[in-house]
Amino acid sequence: MSHTTLADHTAEAMTRGYTSGDFDPLEVLSAVVDRMDECEPVINALHHRDDERSQAAAEASATRWREGRSLGPLDGVPVTIKENVARRGVPMPSGHAWVEVPVSTHDAPITQRLEEAGAVIVGSTTMPDWGMLSSGVSSLHGITRSPLDPSLTTGGSSAGAGAAAAAGYGPIHIGSDIGGSIRLPCTWLGLAGLKPSFGRVPLDAPYMGRCAGPLARTMADVKAAMDIISAPDDRDYSSLPVSADEASDRPDFDPKGLKIGLQLDAGCGEPVNPEIASTIAEAADRFAQAGAVVDTVTPFIDDELLRDMDLFWRVRSWSDLHALPVEEQALILPYIQQWAQGGADVTGLRLMECYHSVQEIRRRSVAATAAYDLVISPVSPDAAFPAEQPMPYPKVHEPMGHIGFTMPYNMSEQPAGTVLAGYTKDGRTIGAQISGRRFADELVMAAGSWFEQTAGVPAPGRASMS
Repeated sequence: MSHTTLADHTAEAMTRGYTSGDFDPLEVLSAVVDRMDECEPVINALHHRDDERSQAAAEASATRWREGRSLGPLDGVPVTIKENVARRGVPMPSGHAWVEVPVSTHDAPITQRLEEAGAVIVGSTTMPDWGMLSSGVSSLHGITRSPLDPSLTTGGSSAGAGAAAAAGYGPIHIGSDIGGSIRLPCTWLGLAGLKPSFGRVPLDAPYMGRCAGPLARTMADVKAAMDIISAPDDRDYSSLPVSADEASDRPDFDPKGLKIGLQLDAGCGEPVNPEIASTIAEAADRFAQAGAVVDTVTPFIDDELLRDMDLFWRVRSWSDLHALPVEEQALILPYIQQWAQGGADVTGLRLMECYHSVQEIRRRSVAATAAYDLVISPVSPDAAFPAEQPMPYPKVHEPMGHIGFTMPYNMSEQPAGTVLAGYTKDGRTIGAQISGRRFADELVMAAGSWFEQTAGVPAPGRASMS
């Protein structure tokens, strides 16, 4: 296993060290650069490295800390940003091969907030073509692999963000999620993460169900990132005002008296691996032992709704594919070409039926979870699969069989986090999804932190990269 360095510190530990003078942002950045040099040839997490810019940012941060004028708790903290989040002057390929990759001419709100906070952006992380795969397979980047076991997937579409978090490229990594793309890497890499309420983190290109949020090794680092990137921004027409979540006023999370739902059957897609179901049930029982009232949540999504959601996305991707010049179309990953082709001949009437199904998913999700403060479920029916596979169940003509627990919360706009809950017998990580009512992001993160501290599930180790 690889050794621990300053790169593995939490954001809080880094700022404590900066405050005391035990080390500075330049030393932390050096440790992160060493870790990237060690791991990148194997895991392929980065689309773009910012060695010169990050060095300059770390130098400026070190000066601020030395002079006692820190910008706050992320000043000098290394972070990465998924490649579909705009950064001025940085190529923005959306995970797929191009004849000429477009370069962003502006900074997204997330980028701007992090730089204003003094964070050191060390690079942009990889994603699969258009973010429509739950793996790290890309026509542009090749394969992004798990730092825990390079033979296994990172999950996706925030593949590089997950790999960077698990490898220790600093404590905070920004991903995006339209059906599970933050939470799936978290469950398959043993990470903490949050798919926030829709609009909680401003985007410069909002779209139905799409959210951005942090992946990290602890929920405390997720919270540290959310405190910065969730600032309202008028460039996002769906941006929410400052959170009024009552949990933000609570000094400590206490499960006593909370009503918590336990959902082990999504009602659609593939059946849950018994090992995963058992681990999630044990996680819910920990809340029950602390005084929560835990009840079973019956399935509220079915295969017909899942099929319509899948078809809606296929039509969207077919539209993107069809808009490209012929020579560009040929560069798209063959799996994605075949998948998008399923939307080629869909009529306007059928597409409208799919849209109505999306709204029904939202209605059912809200109705089924309204009685609960939190709902605990698996993230995915299965553990990590081989890195070369584009999907956990790679049947291109069938609906995505692994998003029955995650996708509904994108459509319902509710927050859903992930924390490490345990391991399969063969050592693969299992994440628990903790969801809440819309706007209850603080409560979801507080519950995740409480579980981490009380369950004490050991963090996964990284594989040797030598």
